[in-house]
Amino acid sequence: MSSGLERGDRDLAAELESPATGQVGIPVDAICTGCGRIHVKRSPLEAVREASTDTEPTELEVRDLTSFKHVCHRCQTATWWNPVAVLSGLLEHEGGE
Repeated sequence: MSSGLERGDRDLAAELESPATGQVGIPVDAICTGCGRIHVKRSPLEAVREASTDTEPTELEVRDLTSFKHVCHRCQTATWWNPVAVLSGLLEHEGGE
């Protein structure tokens, strides 16, 4: 679980605001299986493993999520994305607005 709003030289909050991230779901850092790009995406609730469905979103760990399909603008197609970190700090930041 990651609570920071920045990672290295990336502004995760700005990435979350991008239309490319999606509109609904749990903010995660995910890697595109097509090109290897890491970007903030919104993991759909359907990607939460069945054993973890009762877990609060802010308590989820990356192992609680499965791969999900989402558009990769670099690949210019829908590809599979593998979550590498749950961005609970962004989730908490959204809840506080």
